Amino acid sequence: MTKGILGRKVGMTQFFTENGELVPVTVIEATPNVVMQVKTIETDGYEAVQLGYQEMREVLSNKPAKGHAVKAKTAPKRFIREIKDVELGEYEVGKEIKVDVFQAGDIIDVSGTSKGHGFQGVIKRHGQSRGPMAHGSRYHRRPGSMGAASDPSRVFKGKNLPGQMGGTRVTIQNLEIVKVDAEKNVILIKGNVPGSKKSLIEIKSARKAAK
Repeated sequence: MTKGILGRKVGMTQFFTENGELVPVTVIEATPNVVMQVKTIETDGYEAVQLGYQEMREVLSNKPAKGHAVKAKTAPKRFIREIKDVELGEYEVGKEIKVDVFQAGDIIDVSGTSKGHGFQGVIKRHGQSRGPMAHGSRYHRRPGSMGAASDPSRVFKGKNLPGQMGGTRVTIQNLEIVKVDAEKNVILIKGNVPGSKKSLIEIKSARKAAK
C-alpha cells in the first residue's frame, strides 16, 4: 500500500553513510501533516486520503476552507493533496502523519514543480545540437525542418520547438531515503528532487520499485 507525506525542499548537502561513502542528498522538511478527509467508495466513488500541510492564517482563508479544517479539528492548511491506494484503516480524520512513516532504505517517488526557465530555444529546452557557426552557414541555432510544406501543410504534433521551459509538475521515481530525523521533521533523499528551494514536495511510496 502507498504511504505519503507533504514537505518543503530545504536544499542539498552531503551525507556520509556507515560505510564511509559520501552521498549527495536533498533535505526535505516535513512538519506533521494532518488527515483532512478520508474518502471512500461509498461516499466519493474512490478511496483516498486527503493530507493538509503548513498552517495558514485564518485571514487568508475562506469560509469553506475553515469549515473543512474544523471537521479535522485543525487550522486551515496552505497545501492540501490526496494520496490514493492507501490502507484506509490506518487513517482517521485529524490524525497527524509524521516523517517516521518512512525509514532509511525506503524507495519512493518524489513530485514537485520544476524550476521555471522562461521561453527557451530548442538547444537548451530539448538538448538539440547547433549547426556550423561558419559565416557561410545559415543554420546556427534553429529548430530544424518543419516537415512537408505542401502536404499536410502543417507542423506535425510532437515537433520539438522553442517555448516555455520548466514550471511543470515533475515526478522522479525510485529515489532512496538515506535518513529520517523524527526530532527535526527532516527526510534526507539520495540525489536531487524537482523544484526550487522552499517549494512543495510530495513524497509517496514508489509505484514501480523492484521487488
